[in-house]
Amino acid sequence: MEYYKYLRQYVGHRPIILPGSVVIILNEKNKVLLQKRHDGSWGLPGGLMDLGESFEEVATREVFEETGLVVENLKLLNVFSGSEHYLKVSNGDELYSVTAVYYTKDASGEINVDYSESEKMEYYPLNNLPKEITVLDKGFIEQYIDCEKLYLK
Repeated sequence: MEYYKYLRQYVGHRPIILPGSVVIILNEKNKVLLQKRHDGSWGLPGGLMDLGESFEEVATREVFEETGLVVENLKLLNVFSGSEHYLKVSNGDELYSVTAVYYTKDASGEINVDYSESEKMEYYPLNNLPKEITVLDKGFIEQYIDCEKLYLK
């Protein structure tokens, strides 16, 4: 059982802290891979930490599960947390996310969409993201763009 589901058995919908990772995967044209979720929103591939995992292990596992891609040479962009990362999801669960955001241009394999989590995967130009992108993921990508201009080349 996934750790957050185990916790929810005890705390119900009350706020909890959930650590996880997402990955900004860039192709050779410097476009970012986004997944369209069943609620119509777009976001970065990633997910929640299970017991005993590191942030980097979460990132590689979740990307593979959701996309079929193997990512390597992950570089940490930042760890995002705080009151601005509070979420109340559609089922009423409340959480504060602690998200490690990685980026890489080193992804191999063929995209294989996990349709239980996503409708499709698509690469988007960094300066032309879909308007339905989640606020948090848009912020992660904007910070990547700002950092890339300064020193991430």
